Amino acid sequence: MLDGRGDDARAAIIGRIDRRGRLLWSLPKGHIEEGETTEDAAVREVAEETGITGRVLAPLGTIDFWFVAEGRRVHKTVHHFLLMAEGGELSDADIEVAEVAWVPLRELAERLAYADERALLGRLPELLADSA
Repeated sequence: MLDGRGDDARAAIIGRIDRRGRLLWSLPKGHIEEGETTEDAAVREVAEETGITGRVLAPLGTIDFWFVAEGRRVHKTVHHFLLMAEGGELSDADIEVAEVAWVPLRELAERLAYADERALLGRLPELLADSA
């Protein structure tokens, strides 16, 4: 979720507590509900996890990963999109989210906990130029 342009641009990110009790910052994400497109799911999940409503500007990229839940391996594919904030207020009301924050784009890579999400940021200059 993007808010602002140029040097004032910032992104909404979420913090979750991992199994070791650490706060890990990441991009908002979630599951696709029946009948939703990936874009619809992105808009809904960002709103649920951050309180911010927005519109899709462009696809940011896809990440595939595995994790273990309740003793079984789970494969997950996450479709990330660049969204422009259009309303709402930053909120950590979602039960799965410990904190939310607006982070200046220039600081985003150092705040994100996961290398695969940081790698997606390489597309931002191109996408922001195209959406200007």
